[in-house]
Amino acid sequence: MHQPSARFLVVSAGMGAGHDAVAAELVRRLEDLGQGAGRVDVLELLPHGIGAGLRSFYRTTIRRAPVVYEGIYRAFFRPGRGPRPGSAPLAALAEDRLLDLVERERPDVVVPVFHLAAQLTGRLRARGALEVPSAVVVTDFAVHRQWLHPGNDLHLCVTAEAADTVRRALGRPAVATGPVVAPRFFAPAPGAARWRRHLSALAPGRPPVLLSVGAWGAGTRVVDTARLVSGAGYLPVVLCGRDERLRAELSRRPDVAAFGWERDMPGLLAAVRAVVDNAAGQTALEALATGVPVIGYRPIPGHGREGVRRMAALGLSDHARDSWELVRLLDVLTEPSPWREHRIAAGRRLFADDAAVRLTGAVARTAASG
Repeated sequence: MHQPSARFLVVSAGMGAGHDAVAAELVRRLEDLGQGAGRVDVLELLPHGIGAGLRSFYRTTIRRAPVVYEGIYRAFFRPGRGPRPGSAPLAALAEDRLLDLVERERPDVVVPVFHLAAQLTGRLRARGALEVPSAVVVTDFAVHRQWLHPGNDLHLCVTAEAADTVRRALGRPAVATGPVVAPRFFAPAPGAARWRRHLSALAPGRPPVLLSVGAWGAGTRVVDTARLVSGAGYLPVVLCGRDERLRAELSRRPDVAAFGWERDMPGLLAAVRAVVDNAAGQTALEALATGVPVIGYRPIPGHGREGVRRMAALGLSDHARDSWELVRLLDVLTEPSPWREHRIAAGRRLFADDAAVRLTGAVARTAASG
């Protein structure tokens, strides 16, 4: 039996669903390349109760107290003059468990796909406690400072701009590999026809538009946005994630199609005409891969707002700054037009490289030079 030529340990975080989706796809790609790969949640490396508490606090603030989260983001994630607070004390609490895991699993490379994990590996590499390289997969369009630690060996970024940000900030290697999205979003979706029939039966003649609020149903005035989209002549298809309260509220409106956690995302995305997004997260990237235009609107604070702005600035999406602009963009992007085709083409060009291939190539070069 062929033995894997290298082993990778991917360190994710159960903060929503996006980072875990990236980690799972990376593991799949690495195994397809003949490599060994495992994954761990950085929150599970923290002392008992701390990871769950951190997740609960983040979920509550992002959903119920966005002003509080914006304050946290300004203090901990944005650059500024003088000393700034960071996540180093929290990362320090996970060091022993990660080192124990590395000792047991013997990976050749540790691959953080969440910023706290990047701080953890960077600290350990900087002082020589982690003896194998760390390659950070940066999942955000807007690279905040918690992704950055000079101890990490390599950064794989969504865009060339993000890679340049890392190189200028750290003086360390960084490359643009594009987003990590599962291949089923690039292929014809078997469930698309079923979704088209279903949505057409719900609202004949109304183009379906997907409203994405993430796994936790985080969003600002989601019901108002659905009402606006419906009033403009579209069928708002709202993915409420695991927020059953939001789903129940929207389900009472006959002009809205509200769904919970949906597994057939390729089919659903292929059946809608546009995606209204508020976080520049994994759903937005899956829409780009599918060939569906993305419009940022009422983004969540912090990383969501900055990501939506960066996506639009790069020409990958549009950013509607008010309700009038959202309706105008929907009218243009849901119908065949040069603008729609330009956005679709720009989104697909983003997927020009493969993070897993880059990772295996880096290991091969290190082995050859050693």
